[in-house]
Amino acid sequence: MTLSSTHSTSSSSPVFAIVVGEHSGDTLGAGLMKALKIHYPDAKFIGIGGAKMQRLGFESLFAMEELSVMGIVEVLGRIRRLLHVRKSLVNSFSKNQPDIFIGIDAPDFNIGLESRLKKHGIKTIHYVSPSVWAWREKRIFKIAEATDMVLSLLPFEKEFYDKHHVPCTFVGHPLADDIPMVSDKEQARIALELPIEPKILALMPGSRGGELSRLLKPFFQSAEQLQKEDDSLLLIAPMVSEKRANQFIALKNEIVPNLTIKIIIDKTQTVMAASDCLLTASGTVTLEAALIKRPMVICYKFNTLTYLLALWLVKLKWFSLPNLLANKSLVPELLQKEVCPENIVPLVKARLYQDQSQLNESFKNIHQQLKCNASEQAATAVINLFNTQVINK
Repeated sequence: MTLSSTHSTSSSSPVFAIVVGEHSGDTLGAGLMKALKIHYPDAKFIGIGGAKMQRLGFESLFAMEELSVMGIVEVLGRIRRLLHVRKSLVNSFSKNQPDIFIGIDAPDFNIGLESRLKKHGIKTIHYVSPSVWAWREKRIFKIAEATDMVLSLLPFEKEFYDKHHVPCTFVGHPLADDIPMVSDKEQARIALELPIEPKILALMPGSRGGELSRLLKPFFQSAEQLQKEDDSLLLIAPMVSEKRANQFIALKNEIVPNLTIKIIIDKTQTVMAASDCLLTASGTVTLEAALIKRPMVICYKFNTLTYLLALWLVKLKWFSLPNLLANKSLVPELLQKEVCPENIVPLVKARLYQDQSQLNESFKNIHQQLKCNASEQAATAVINLFNTQVINK
């Protein structure tokens, strides 16, 4: 990695250090950069970012994929490398101090980084609250020590922070701003060159290699059974990259070589809009699906040890964002051993072939609740902190 000088020379050209760890964070980071550039066209952005941020001029000191690790056991396998990356960033930013540091999601990496940078006198913001309301609640005290402000995407998160007197601003969710209130299925199919009439099921096993390896076998087996019962059913799969598409194809050829699935790269939202139902991994994608107003069956499988630890630590009725936001069971969730064709097939059939208008109304309510011009709200919070710092200087 080549470290360049990051220290800002004027209040009109601030330096914002940002670290993101996955594709959803890259999207948030890009939205924030665009909003900040309106106020500070000459601002410099440096840290760890993905392709969307880099297209806006972001200088990434490490590949974003370095931080794309999920699960306790999986993190342990990469701990030395992760510690090296964090130490390098601390050294860089303590010597050439940015005006503000913004950690976007990736809490296990970023909260520790924020804590160290704050001790060097750098103002820190954590964008996307960790799930402290779900497990390891005492982390909120560590967050309070590490950050000057938390930017939350979900309204119930701010309530939790307010209860503990930790500075938090609810900004809404950028996805709710970007996704139209009505997503046209026919137009999406035309855009993807898909037929208009047949039912379409999207297989969405996640963006991480580990997710694909754990979820694709039951997904493929379920899809095969569903297609046997309805030979007009089309199967499509959005992939975030060529690398994931190649992994998908290799597993498909191994498990269900005769199954036909159309793979579409880097058009996930259009694929969701074109579909009648989604068989999906848990994560931000389930919120996208709710905002696009498509029924879904949500599945997740952890590494066994991670799952056992989660059983002990997590205190939630649901694990998916649509259900958490609605505070009721809007969409079915399958976890660990429940993720099997015997459970998946009937749930998908019900959503492919039955009326979903009541579900869509619930999704519309979620959309309206989260549509707050999030990137602009987040940028305003960053600017306010920056201006306070300039005045104090």
